[in-house]
Amino acid sequence: MENSSTQESHLGAENFFTYDSPYPIYAMAFSPSASSDKTHRIAVGSFLEEYNNKVDIVSFDDETLTFRTDPNLSFDHPYPPTKLMFNPTGAKSLRKSSELLASSGDYLRLWEVRENSIEPRSVFNNSKTSEFCAPLTSFDWNELEPRRIGTSSIDTTCTIWDVERGVVETQLIAHDKEVYDIAWGEAGVFASVSADGSVRIFDLRDKEHSTIIYESPQPDTPLLRLAWNKQDLRYMATILMDSNKVVILDIRSPTLPVAELERHLGSVNAIAWAPQSGRHICSAGDDTQALIWELPTVAGPSGIDPILAYSAGSEINQLQWSAAQPDWIAISFASKMQLLKV
Repeated sequence: MENSSTQESHLGAENFFTYDSPYPIYAMAFSPSASSDKTHRIAVGSFLEEYNNKVDIVSFDDETLTFRTDPNLSFDHPYPPTKLMFNPTGAKSLRKSSELLASSGDYLRLWEVRENSIEPRSVFNNSKTSEFCAPLTSFDWNELEPRRIGTSSIDTTCTIWDVERGVVETQLIAHDKEVYDIAWGEAGVFASVSADGSVRIFDLRDKEHSTIIYESPQPDTPLLRLAWNKQDLRYMATILMDSNKVVILDIRSPTLPVAELERHLGSVNAIAWAPQSGRHICSAGDDTQALIWELPTVAGPSGIDPILAYSAGSEINQLQWSAAQPDWIAISFASKMQLLKV
């Protein structure tokens, strides 16, 4: 990250690149194993209010600064995917030349992404009755234990799947209302956020108990997203519905945030910690802005200002920070994905 001064700077036109999709975009995922240092592969999911949706694997070349699509690397997806995620680098795929891509929607699904084709691998259905399945709001793939994927659902549950064996490891009633997001911290520890306004941490060694580390100041204000800082597991971030704040939590001191980032002019929709730094986080929202923040060791009395700002053409609904190439962030708005070089 080139800019680390406290003065906010703005990304210039030479630092962002736009992919125009035929569809509105929501879910996105960077591949962690880029084919070279100069090529990114990004899965992009359509957001159409109908059954038939699409996922495309888009390539971006750092040297020519161009996007490339391949009709063979596109597949139909039932309903809009609520999240996409490639397998962590330790997870097994069928062969060296392929990757696994997970998606959530009506079910958790695995797809095998090869050089020139994509094949469906598995559909994980824990519904005892075939007529109804509660939609999945999100999921997270465990980097330390790559056989585990945790899903969150509107039916108040979180389900931990062993995707190698295709079985449910455990299913927990995690909250009093819909669960909107889930994030792994350690191999057997995850956290979730819900419409009930709480952040809860669960340890698979003691499934009967959970720890509430934060609750919305206004009762029952839903918490929509959760991001656990992989570089410093003491910290996590969450966002409230219809709020311009990013709430930073320290799990050692529950209930009170250690910081609240309040410079957005509209609702925050997405957050992502920097993959290579425990002190940087990006947020994006309805004010069309993507902001990068550097968290100080001690917050000043007047709050924290972002160090980098980018203004998109419309409300930003999603962002992803590339773990393989941490200089790149993807944002999506309307039918565009933009790659920002930070």
